[in-house]
Amino acid sequence: MKGPLFYSKILLFGEYGIIRDSKGLSIPYNFYNGALKVESNLEGEALKSNQSLLQFASYLEDLQERKPELVQFDMDSFKQDIATGLYFDSSIPQGYGVGSSGALVAAIYDKYAKEKITVLENLTREKLLILKTVFGEMESFFHGTSSGLDPLNSYLSLPILINSKDNIEPTGIPSQQVDGKGAVFLLDSGIVGETAPMVTIFMENLKDQGFRKMLKNQFVKYTDACVESFLKGDMKSLFSNTKQLSKVVFNNFKPMIPEQFHKVWEKGIETNDYYLKLCGSGGGGYILGFTPDYEKAKEALKDYKLEVVYKF
Repeated sequence: MKGPLFYSKILLFGEYGIIRDSKGLSIPYNFYNGALKVESNLEGEALKSNQSLLQFASYLEDLQERKPELVQFDMDSFKQDIATGLYFDSSIPQGYGVGSSGALVAAIYDKYAKEKITVLENLTREKLLILKTVFGEMESFFHGTSSGLDPLNSYLSLPILINSKDNIEPTGIPSQQVDGKGAVFLLDSGIVGETAPMVTIFMENLKDQGFRKMLKNQFVKYTDACVESFLKGDMKSLFSNTKQLSKVVFNNFKPMIPEQFHKVWEKGIETNDYYLKLCGSGGGGYILGFTPDYEKAKEALKDYKLEVVYKF
């Protein structure tokens, strides 16, 4: 058996901000994907995945007892498949901010949820919110808390615009200019990040009034502006807002930026060759970069491994 593919995602804008009702924009990233498979002789990563699914199954059993009206799963099939050698075969790097647990959650929902909302039906805002709530509950097993956006993106395989917590919609994004100079890229930090500790730091910071004020007046303001200029295809405004956002993140989210990247981060702001921002919760994994001239950025960051996500 081999299930359908579920892709990784990139939250271009909105990390942390969406917890405080900023806008957000999440796009599928087809470079990485995962699928459910069954094999009888499991070893290594596949065996680890299979054991993790067993724990996930008991979590889902508990979830459907706690919230029976929200979601029900075919637990008998799920457990039987686990016993037969079910695992999630994935190329999505874990702890890199590109949605490895999101793709797994989407795959499990797709295969085992009863009366599931499918991608083929008319996806009203209400249905999207139900899906997001279900996915948030499911993914909390991996992160402690989850917005449910990563699995939603992976499940729908469409760009998603987050207007606010209760207002999300699939959206179109400007088509890529294959030979364009500008780019969004991923910079590999070479460090595995963990979401839960980063979210804990953020939640602690929220207790501080100054931090909350900075979020509202600066972080959310520039995040919203970035989303709007990206969707409009206004690149000049996108770069000037991304620069401001990069500064705000550098000054207020230091623990989320691996120390060895502080200088690189500042250099981008000073030279205007590129601007860096967090990809997911930070703390390692990928760092997201925006540049008006990819060749220049590549030269400036020649010591690092870069991957282009989007050209304009």
